[in-house]
Amino acid sequence: MNADSIIFDPHLPWIALYAAVALAVLFIALAIWRGLAGWWLRALAAVALLVALANPSLQQEERNPLSDIVLVVVDESSSQGLSDRAEQTQAALGRVLAQIAAMPNTEARVAVVGDGEGDEGTRAMAALSEALAEEPRARVAGAILISDGRVHDMERTPDLPAPLHLLMTGHATDWDRRLVVQNAPAFGILGEEIELTLMIEDQGDLPSGAGRGATVPLSIAIDGEEPRTYDVPVGEELSLPVTLSHGGKNVIQFITPTAEGELTDRNNAAVVQINGVRDRLRVLLVSGEPHPGERTWRNLLKSDSSVDLVHFTILRPPEKQDGVPVSELSLIAFPTRELFIEKIDEFDLIIFDRYKRRGILPTLYLDNIRDYVERGGAVLVAAGPDFASADSIYRSPLGDIMPASPSARVMEEGFLPEVTELGEKHPVTEGLEALYPSEEEGVPGWGRWFRLVDLIPGEGQVVMQGLEERPLLVLQRQGEGRVALMASDHAWLWSRGFEGGGPQLELLRRLAHWMMKEPDLEEESLTAEAVGQEMTVTRRTLGDAPDEVEVTGPDGSVYVVPLEEVSPGLYQGVFEGPDLGLYRLVEGERTAVVALGPSAPKEFEETIATGAVLEAAIGARRGGVVPLEDGAPDIREVREGRVAAGRGWIGITPREAYVTADVTVIPLVNPLLFLVLAALLTLGAWLVEGRRGAKAA
Repeated sequence: MNADSIIFDPHLPWIALYAAVALAVLFIALAIWRGLAGWWLRALAAVALLVALANPSLQQEERNPLSDIVLVVVDESSSQGLSDRAEQTQAALGRVLAQIAAMPNTEARVAVVGDGEGDEGTRAMAALSEALAEEPRARVAGAILISDGRVHDMERTPDLPAPLHLLMTGHATDWDRRLVVQNAPAFGILGEEIELTLMIEDQGDLPSGAGRGATVPLSIAIDGEEPRTYDVPVGEELSLPVTLSHGGKNVIQFITPTAEGELTDRNNAAVVQINGVRDRLRVLLVSGEPHPGERTWRNLLKSDSSVDLVHFTILRPPEKQDGVPVSELSLIAFPTRELFIEKIDEFDLIIFDRYKRRGILPTLYLDNIRDYVERGGAVLVAAGPDFASADSIYRSPLGDIMPASPSARVMEEGFLPEVTELGEKHPVTEGLEALYPSEEEGVPGWGRWFRLVDLIPGEGQVVMQGLEERPLLVLQRQGEGRVALMASDHAWLWSRGFEGGGPQLELLRRLAHWMMKEPDLEEESLTAEAVGQEMTVTRRTLGDAPDEVEVTGPDGSVYVVPLEEVSPGLYQGVFEGPDLGLYRLVEGERTAVVALGPSAPKEFEETIATGAVLEAAIGARRGGVVPLEDGAPDIREVREGRVAAGRGWIGITPREAYVTADVTVIPLVNPLLFLVLAALLTLGAWLVEGRRGAKAA
């Protein structure tokens, strides 16, 4: 293909040439005004002079035409896997590519877009921008997006030089139901009511019985327990009051069953994770008599600003017989009825520190403390010699819930507290030795204690031992509550730094949190932590190695995750979830629920195909939206600026781009010849005007 054009390379700057043209026009006009007969010769001379100065040339180009390019973006995100959209997409892509291949001097560039990283959704505009950046804009004749129209990065829409079209998958009869959690706090105070807001919404071409006004079942399960089901209305905002039952992560799962004909059930469930925090930890400390460890207990509990401590100490030693009534053995009246009858359930933990029966707490009150534990309370007994005596609180109704019984022997001899084999697995004591490492392997690097109350183990778990491997710390679940028995009153030696001290603060912190049922300190648990699409499955047990964990994905697929022991009693496995959504974990009788990303990924928040999202971008480029259920459209060529879509067809704009292979420039004017011509014409003008002047004379 050749093309000829006239180009100019003036001998003077263009501004000087324009000035010369203006002067020539002025002089010729003056000649005409004066009636000079040779004005036309003067005009021809001026033209010849100006042409010589302009220096025109003939430029001949040899051009090689370039093909037009049509950008085709194929959406293969998760929402495109619903119904028969994948089949529609492949059929449309095949027809589009066949038509483009049949068009003269036209070719297609295909870009495939999947789910964005994390939960970014469909990044179709980013894919289109990248495809456009790789091609010369002068060759792009159009862009075609094959998708359901659910694009999540419209802010990345490129400035296209040609029409944009959407070939929309899906069907006009599609409908879907989704569960939306509109408001859920990240934290909640234990015992206080918080409010969740959710709604069940129907979208699309609804069948009879669906939509606003209908009622559907909604199942609510907390921490993987047996769900409760309620009938709730569709299309109305629901306020759900929730009271958190324990500290740490509370997992609440909502599920509405799959309705017949809806597109997917991936958005029929939601998981809310709320961290339960205690407003204040209420502790009742009852010290039976003044002793060095009493101050340690008080300082330890008062140092935590989140602890509300009520502390009573019985100051009068029992051997002082001076006739003082037992009701006056405190500096202030001991409000026993108020504490142990009326308000006992307000305490999270009751500590008896070297307490013995003295008639201050009647049997009825001790009965109530036992019932308090059965109902879910916690009692910690820090035993001294009193526990082995005839006045021991073990010989009261509290003996029914004690994890071990005294043998009436107290050993006054130095010993190193040690963690038992069971204690190495228990979350209260596991890894405790690492806090005070010893130079001698296998021996704790902490100081000795010098008193141990001999205990006869019962059903409790011995997690620490003392002299001659006798029980030192015994734990037990009792009914809904928990009991701990420390068989020595010398823990204060660690806090004083005796012989290097020891991890008293960490031990008592873990002990208190275990008694208050913190999930992180459960000795039998199955949990999972998710980062991106990777989850770490953790199984803690005091028993033998657990089985593999069965993981059920959001699409119903079942996977098996093997576990490896990372420390005594702690097993972990890593699983890469293929999809975002809810995963259910099962190991034996233990179950857990974890969400990778949101419960319903962005791809499944809204699933009904639509052209509304792309309407503005398509309209600005005079393109069209074509539902593929009506069949793939024909592709035509339209001139730039014309409407590029109609019934059953879409248009592309031919660009007629080319690359220049060779250029030849031929001068059209010989400057010297034109200067001579201009001089001759000027001379002719003088002669004509001179002859006419002679005749007039």
